[in-house]
Amino acid sequence: MSARRRLTAVVAGAIGVALALSGCLYAQIPPLAPDDGPSLAPQTEGIDASLLPYYGQTLTWEPCGAGFDCTSVTAPRDYADPSAGDLRLAVIRHRATSGAPLGSLLTNPGGPGVSGVDTVRDSLSLVADDKLTSSYDIIGFDPRGVGQSSPVTCFDAAGMDAYLYDIPPGERGSEERTAALEKRQADFAKACQDNSDGILPYVSTENAARDMDVLRAVLGDPKLNYLGFSYGSLLGTTYADLFPERVGRMVLDGGIDPSLPAEASGVAQAVGFENALRAFMADCLTTSECAFSGSVDDAMADLSSMLKRADARPLTAGDGRRLGADSLMTAIIAALYSDQSWPYLRTALAGVQNGDPTVAFQLADFYNGRVDGAYTDNTMEALRAYNCIDYPAQGDDDSLLAQLEQQAPIVAPYWVGPDPCDVWSAPATGAPHVITAPGSPPIVVLGTTGDPATPYTEAQSLAEQLSQGVLVTYVGEGHLAYNKGNVCVNDAVDDYLIDGTVPTDGLRCE
Repeated sequence: MSARRRLTAVVAGAIGVALALSGCLYAQIPPLAPDDGPSLAPQTEGIDASLLPYYGQTLTWEPCGAGFDCTSVTAPRDYADPSAGDLRLAVIRHRATSGAPLGSLLTNPGGPGVSGVDTVRDSLSLVADDKLTSSYDIIGFDPRGVGQSSPVTCFDAAGMDAYLYDIPPGERGSEERTAALEKRQADFAKACQDNSDGILPYVSTENAARDMDVLRAVLGDPKLNYLGFSYGSLLGTTYADLFPERVGRMVLDGGIDPSLPAEASGVAQAVGFENALRAFMADCLTTSECAFSGSVDDAMADLSSMLKRADARPLTAGDGRRLGADSLMTAIIAALYSDQSWPYLRTALAGVQNGDPTVAFQLADFYNGRVDGAYTDNTMEALRAYNCIDYPAQGDDDSLLAQLEQQAPIVAPYWVGPDPCDVWSAPATGAPHVITAPGSPPIVVLGTTGDPATPYTEAQSLAEQLSQGVLVTYVGEGHLAYNKGNVCVNDAVDDYLIDGTVPTDGLRCE
């Protein structure tokens, strides 16, 4: 079994997927003239002399949209050996509308692989509310390997279509099908190695966290103030592990347990999506548009049959692509991020029931970042790069497989397969471990009880591990908690980041 689909659903865009699916528009922020940023001298105490040139960079900001300015920062490929060469980090800033910023607030929207530059520029209101945008310079950046930073590059659009959508030969679980999938993974890994300019060994969460410390310094901040979503919570936790004394005010939404190996965390995520699917079905059955009837168990059984039919008789779309069960499951996952997206899933499943895969493909395409036959980012490539470096293989675990099949029977058949990291050109260097970050100030962890992508149990575990962890619980469905309309959650986050008021540990927001 391979459960290396660690955080797979987060590639859909993390904080933005639900609102993007519902077609919300984002207001433009009034333009502000750029300047050279804060005048605070960066802290370089304890930094190796070989890294001081990176910490001492002077930034040149250029306007890059209404109210935004952009720059690039140079970072070493290998922090242990800066002579191995450099790479580029793309950075965007929305200056504090008050004109008197408390400092910089770094953000990461998730992934690994989602562009922080694009998210801040296109969806600022999802990253920070008006209170935060008034109080801080909001900073987005593309981590190494992502987007406009030195990117992981693999296939062209046609190759990505084949990799993500083609239906392999043979029955599910057969030797023929497994061999075809193994070749597909090997071809993808080779393309990434050939086209990524040698950066694959250095695309890791630890290096990305070290990059954040360079960003902190060149932005002029003595401490890192940070708001991380989903995978961004793991990135923030890793920073706190490396530099606890440099943590300022940190909020981690959708906390991830850094001690879980890939397989165990992948199973937990699969169970999270199974539970979210049951919640969707309970709601679906109350509507006239639902493709199913009877009890929730009846509806889940009927969905299982629908997936098996898609395996046996794929549906052909207008562009010639065929919808198999894997792409149908991708569509389902994409819509389970928020109950605001459930109407799209109802429409998609009703369409499949009637032989029309159009809406299902729209959901799957959104998840995969595919628009009009082109791919708008390299999220899929970067996701693979980070996961293969961050998580060493733990080997097959029959008990985990049994847990997966028992607790997530609908999702399970589409959650396992050949491990793509077995053929990755760079060896894993990460090692999941408990992170306590002794000496840090309070770190606020947000967990959503019905979160499918970052299960609530992981947020609980993270808050318990951190020596100064503070857990805030949002009782609700969907991925993440901040800026989702709950005043209790938003006040807890804003009060901490702006005023330093630490929420009560164990605060529950309903």
